[in-house]
Amino acid sequence: MTPSSVPSPETTASGAPRPGGSAPLAGRPVSRIGFGAMQLDRLRGDRPAAVALLRRAVELGVDHVDTAQFYGDGLVNGLIREAVRPEDDVLVATKVGATSDHGSLGLRLAQRPEELRKAVEENLAALGVDRLALVNLRRTDTGPGLRAEGDQVVGLDDQLAVMTALRDEGKIGAIGLSSVSLDVLRRAVPAGIACVQNAYSLVAREDEELLTLCVAEGIAWVPYFPLGGAFPGVPKATDEQAVLDAARSLGATPAQIALAWLLRHAPNVLLIPGTADAGHLEANLAAGAITFDDAALAALDAVPSRSAAVPLG
Repeated sequence: MTPSSVPSPETTASGAPRPGGSAPLAGRPVSRIGFGAMQLDRLRGDRPAAVALLRRAVELGVDHVDTAQFYGDGLVNGLIREAVRPEDDVLVATKVGATSDHGSLGLRLAQRPEELRKAVEENLAALGVDRLALVNLRRTDTGPGLRAEGDQVVGLDDQLAVMTALRDEGKIGAIGLSSVSLDVLRRAVPAGIACVQNAYSLVAREDEELLTLCVAEGIAWVPYFPLGGAFPGVPKATDEQAVLDAARSLGATPAQIALAWLLRHAPNVLLIPGTADAGHLEANLAAGAITFDDAALAALDAVPSRSAAVPLG
């Protein structure tokens, strides 16, 4: 997980072509389609299969893996440590701001500065590294999920102070933000922000202004829930007629069309689709090769953004 050479914009360290091409993240080029590791928890009963899936992702050109210590209560980070080798030159991005909880939600917020520092230390130990290439601060300003209450309502300045201190200490290389509003990002930009992770898809484009700001500032846009439909009642990109028509025309799956549209929509988009299945992994990465003619792209662009209210948990 420690870069062994300067990555090439065309190929990864293993010589594999980059799925979807390359774009910058935390000061280096990475493949535009990476891997979201959260679903590896589904393979906790078959550790060899989980390690093999990660190895297959690297072989297919993935060199950007998204994780968190609270994924599987440390299990996922342990799998990454076992599967990903220094010579693979994989950028592992993790996140802080929440922690595992064994209650009904399985997650609780950990927003206070001392909790952010503790989470960084836990990620360093679990991944077996001296420096985390990219750490995303998971806030609660927007999007689905938990909302901060009580002592978990922490000001942005206090959080950025500890994050930049950790960067100055060499424990993290770059800072990202997750679940943030346009105002929060504007305030954070002077601190040096490498990426933003918000819920965003063909059918959920409320953050278009935020995406535009990221393009202007050279900040990577790494959407979660890229297909929509993460909760009951929330529209799914894969149900849209324009997506179904493009899939039939191009011999692709609706999910591939929705992912390919995201790559086409802005040059700073990086995808981290997650899966616990090797076939789905290959299909996700193949979305990087899909191109649209003008008519298909116009039809997809015309799909309205119509996110429904989602539970906050």
